[in-house]
Amino acid sequence: MAVNSQQHPLEIPPPSGKDWLKEEEENFFLLDPDRKRDRLPQPFRMIHKLVMQVFENAVEIIEEREMLREAQKRKVQPIKCFPTAEFQVTERANCLAVSGKYIFVGLSVGLAAFSRCDLKDVCAWDAAQTEICAIHTSALGNECHVLLAVDEMGLAWLFCFHKESFLLIKTLNEVEDISQRSPCVEVVLSRGGDYAGILLQDSTEAWLEIYQLPKDSWLTEMEENSGAAEELAGSERRSSSSSVELPVPAIQDDIKLDPPELLLTVRPPKPITGTSFKGPLDALKEVGDGRMLGLGYNHLIKDSQWELQDAIFCSTYQEYLEAEGVTKEEIPRYATFHFLLPSRILMGPEMEVEPDIPVGIGVHWYGNHNFCLYLLNPSLKDKAGSDLKPDVVWPCAAPIACSAVSSCSRYLALAGEDATITIWDKHLGYPLSVTAILEERFIRSIHFLYGSGSDETRGADPVHCGADPVCAIMQLLVLCTDSSFYLVRAPKAGKSSITLLADRPENPNLTVSAVMPVLAFPSAVLIFCWDGTVSLMNTDTSQTVYCFCTPPSHAVAPAWQPVFTVDSANCCLLLRGDEHQHVDEFFQSNATHSTIFLYDFNSYPLKEAFPKKPDLHLKPMQELQWTERCNVFLRDRFRFLPERQKVLLEMEKQEYWDCLQARAAAMDKEREKGKGEKKQ
Repeated sequence: MAVNSQQHPLEIPPPSGKDWLKEEEENFFLLDPDRKRDRLPQPFRMIHKLVMQVFENAVEIIEEREMLREAQKRKVQPIKCFPTAEFQVTERANCLAVSGKYIFVGLSVGLAAFSRCDLKDVCAWDAAQTEICAIHTSALGNECHVLLAVDEMGLAWLFCFHKESFLLIKTLNEVEDISQRSPCVEVVLSRGGDYAGILLQDSTEAWLEIYQLPKDSWLTEMEENSGAAEELAGSERRSSSSSVELPVPAIQDDIKLDPPELLLTVRPPKPITGTSFKGPLDALKEVGDGRMLGLGYNHLIKDSQWELQDAIFCSTYQEYLEAEGVTKEEIPRYATFHFLLPSRILMGPEMEVEPDIPVGIGVHWYGNHNFCLYLLNPSLKDKAGSDLKPDVVWPCAAPIACSAVSSCSRYLALAGEDATITIWDKHLGYPLSVTAILEERFIRSIHFLYGSGSDETRGADPVHCGADPVCAIMQLLVLCTDSSFYLVRAPKAGKSSITLLADRPENPNLTVSAVMPVLAFPSAVLIFCWDGTVSLMNTDTSQTVYCFCTPPSHAVAPAWQPVFTVDSANCCLLLRGDEHQHVDEFFQSNATHSTIFLYDFNSYPLKEAFPKKPDLHLKPMQELQWTERCNVFLRDRFRFLPERQKVLLEMEKQEYWDCLQARAAAMDKEREKGKGEKKQ
């Protein structure tokens, strides 16, 4: 007899998902039920998953490389250009400079000068037996050139080159006690040789020294001594009975030129601390000029308020500060500075200036937010004992990473550490363009390109106000630390734009070591890479159109810091190349000589690749946009109203500010008088 052993009613059991894969929980109904028992157990499923992932990654890499290979095939291959001339130097070349008809080479031992025409050795200087690491040169006229060189020990040497001879004028930072010497880390020579600047460092601080070069007296002294030397040589030839002619000495050894004059000493701004003023009147009396706010020292914030603000900030953002770490504010030890030509920002109401002689310098210190402008006024040398205050301060929202000045000195570009780029019109005092790189990248350097305030556009105005076309566009090349390129276009009227020219290279050998705009051609930029390649890019098309190659027996050296210079006057590139060495030769001895290759741009069809852009004709007023009409109207009003300019110059005088300071002093006296009466 059948017995029903079931004591409870039948129920549907709950589903069991312990064997399901987590990533397949949503798609489990798509699985084939016939293959349910064919699934691999653990850990084989994990091994299968890893193998498939490796296979998929390999396929992606293969497809990406195929795409790059196809893109490289479709890409225009650059034309290879080989050197048109070359010459050898007996020592290792560390730096190059071109001025007039001469090529100056800084060697491992001394200096050497070569003729630009036949590339022959003219003369050399090795009296100090020192290695020259950097050279800056400028032509003074009458075949006279000034050179500012820095050696491996940080000494700044000032030379005068005349009649194929070097003459040492002075070592700018030489002292009797060598332990007290401050090495030079940066030198800048103004165009025309009127001023020289050197950046010095010691164990605790850094400062900038600006020298005025008496080039007029140098030229006069050189001409007088050259004439006397020629007369002496002529008399010796006439009195000598020998048929051998004696050489004419270019410069006598006993010539002593006037030393340069120390004009300014600029020190980095000190950290802002609590105020020492008792009230607003004391702070007002300390401000010497009402045209600028200054560096922020004349404030009324006490030390206790600073400490309270820091405590509130640290307590609010404690977790972020602990993650990133807190660094104390230190006095900066490096600066970038530029010599600036006359502009209405730097020119005073009664200053008499020449258009091609600098009237000021622009300085920004590493990690500082302010770009400071100082006038090169000789009367300021009386204030050498006090801290020199800037004449104009342009504050920025972020610390300034790098800066650039156009060739006409009218436009100034500032790049912040937050990747914000601002192009200032220094003549009018307003920003022409403000752009930013949206990607998280750090800017390494910025450069103005051809036509961006070039010499061709500055001849119409004696103070370089610029009679530029209405639709003229400023172009700025931006190089980031990851070797990516950007191009900033800033029109005089309209919205600025930023374009990515080249992204970060995947090959580390293609890391950019240096860039240099070629001002002789529009939108042309030289790019030097770690693998020794030197290419010429057209920024309009983002294409590399030319590649400057060395002979197969030589290579660019050193590739990570190439030794080169661009001669804009003669349209040529000078590049150092060393002969390939075997491993045994490399360890036995380094290269004892270098080869300088010359690439004449006129020998290559560069004008076809970089055609000169036609001049933009001014449109009728009816065809211009409203922004362009406003710019034309403001420019004409600013230029053709001399009465208004006189009124503005009168307003710049100290009358109103002096009245305000006198009023503050009178109120201070009344307050002191009231305190005295209360005590009585």
